[in-house]
Amino acid sequence: MNGAKILWVDDEIDLLRPHILFLEQKGYEVESCNNGYDAVELARQTPFDLIILDEMMPGMTGLETLPAIKEVQPTTPVIMVTKSEEENIMDKAIGSKIADYIIKPVNPNQVLLSIKKNVHSQQLVTEQTTADYRAEFGRISTSFGDAGTFADWCNVYRKLVNWEIELTESNDESIKEILTYQKNEANNEYAKFVRKNYAAWINDRDTDTPVMSHTLMRNNIFPVADANRKTTLLLIDNFRYDQWRSISSCLRGWYDTEREDFYCAILPTATQYARNAIFAGLMPLAIDKLIPDKWLNDNEEGGKNLYEEDFLRRQMQSNGKNYRMTFDKLVRPEAGRKLIDNINRIYDADFSVIVYNFLDILSHARTETEIIRELTEDEAAFRSLTRSWFEHSDLFTLLKLLSERGHKVIITSDHGTIRVDNPVKVVGDRETSTNLRYKTGRNLNYNPKEMYVVTKPEEIQLPQSNITSTYVFAYNRDFFVYPHNTNQFIRYYRNTFQHGGISMEEMIVPFIVLDPKGA
Repeated sequence: MNGAKILWVDDEIDLLRPHILFLEQKGYEVESCNNGYDAVELARQTPFDLIILDEMMPGMTGLETLPAIKEVQPTTPVIMVTKSEEENIMDKAIGSKIADYIIKPVNPNQVLLSIKKNVHSQQLVTEQTTADYRAEFGRISTSFGDAGTFADWCNVYRKLVNWEIELTESNDESIKEILTYQKNEANNEYAKFVRKNYAAWINDRDTDTPVMSHTLMRNNIFPVADANRKTTLLLIDNFRYDQWRSISSCLRGWYDTEREDFYCAILPTATQYARNAIFAGLMPLAIDKLIPDKWLNDNEEGGKNLYEEDFLRRQMQSNGKNYRMTFDKLVRPEAGRKLIDNINRIYDADFSVIVYNFLDILSHARTETEIIRELTEDEAAFRSLTRSWFEHSDLFTLLKLLSERGHKVIITSDHGTIRVDNPVKVVGDRETSTNLRYKTGRNLNYNPKEMYVVTKPEEIQLPQSNITSTYVFAYNRDFFVYPHNTNQFIRYYRNTFQHGGISMEEMIVPFIVLDPKGA
């Protein structure tokens, strides 16, 4: 960890020799000089890991030396040493982007602490984080067996995502492999849990039934809209909890997080089923029976999500909600700018709904475009790209504007997505659906031990295209392949992000309520 190269600049440098010797004994390489002119020249010649700079020097002061040093070494952290804590001096120093400051008389341990904080902080944090995860590994694994409710599994998922994010910067590949193994183990256990409980949840036979897609509006969203003068629902397709974590810090200056929770997406975890269920407040089978002209099965031609606003207005009416509502679906990038240009529509509404499809488009682009695959080679890279997109998006601009107008904001999704890598064979006829994470059709040929099989779709309130239709759902990181051109198919789809099946990433969907700071 030591071996960092340090430049110490002070007009009384000879008096600091004991301090420099102390640092050298700790393994640091320390160069020194007694004026700003020499400091700039040394900085020009030698890359330093850190510079300690005296603020009060004759000739060229520390505050004058600092910008000159930053010109030649802009990313090197500088610690300012000063006799004075006067506010204007500190403002100037901090405005010039010092990393830290120390008040004279200088204590060698104080200097060492500041060096560790500014040179080794990431390594120290990573080492401690790795040690903390190793200590908690056993407790997390034990929690899989103890998780008896959806809420328990939300806690498991939250912990695993937190560790995944914490360990992102770690160079210890072995600890990342352990976490990946543990997450796979968790998803396998979660799949058993869903298989055991799902039908009971759907048919209200379970006292621990979670809020699900078809009950989300009634249980979670309408109560927020009832309690607030202005509410905006932002539904981001394919949005996972780790992606929420990646963008949440961007919003701290604009919103306080009032609620960070989860709900359970229905099966299949696909837009056609889950999003229609949210807006209709009905399971797909009920939509098909009650509003048959607005439901298309997988094997029928046409858009599968064309009537979401109609569904929502119908659900509002049946629940006695007469909000002034706007409904916008943003599929193309220019649609965000157009919505901002017409922002008064949203300002005037009591309840505004915005469906944002960018992440879904990005997921599909990753499958089809080589450069996007390279940019999102794993979950950490996908999170990073999500944050980069969000920081420069019209969506972020929109959220700032809504904060200024005092809108309560709900952020959620219709389902998540998972990176798949394990092919599982399913054989079907031409009428079989094409999704990689679930299949529906007749005469399907499969190994029932490898997937969740529903031979009577009405038991989980799903429609069937014909009387012998079956649904099968992939577990964990599996994806379905046909025997024809299998190897080519596997190469194309392995390590792509897909949805439709059973995993924590797809089914445990974030539900966030944001309280505006700008009101």
